[in-house]
Amino acid sequence: MNNRQKLDRIDIRILAELQKNGNMTNANLAGLVGLSASPCLQRVKRLEAAGIISGYGAHLNLAKLTSTVTVFTEIMLHDHRREDFIRFEANLRDLDEVTECHLVSGGYDYLLKFLVKDIGHYQEVIEKLVDRNVGIEKYFSYIVIRTPFVKLTVPIESLLEDDS
Repeated sequence: MNNRQKLDRIDIRILAELQKNGNMTNANLAGLVGLSASPCLQRVKRLEAAGIISGYGAHLNLAKLTSTVTVFTEIMLHDHRREDFIRFEANLRDLDEVTECHLVSGGYDYLLKFLVKDIGHYQEVIEKLVDRNVGIEKYFSYIVIRTPFVKLTVPIESLLEDDS
């Protein structure tokens, strides 16, 4: 059963523009997508109600606030029963330093992204995670040296171009 909502080109354009600037006024958004204000607002409200727009937020420039280190970590679990994955994921949810968690195929089970103050901070966090006895067999850490770019938007128009 496919519960994906069918979007037209204006809905897709609204999503693309709101990704770039979720703080813009409805009047500005309407002008960018070629609608008057009232129908534009109705579409945005419909997209929000459908859960397609899941929220709005501010993008922070952490470099202006503090120094950070990003670490990608490959995790392999001891066992691979459903409950092992559930237990591991549940134990990660309260770790603020874990900003992404991906269950992946291939040579390991999870790819995690940590955002920490420094390498010592990362070591503390990963040791606490291992000490929780949540099924980690081994892990490999990759320290990010430089991040040439991060895209804060998804290519919504090209991802949906065959669907509309």
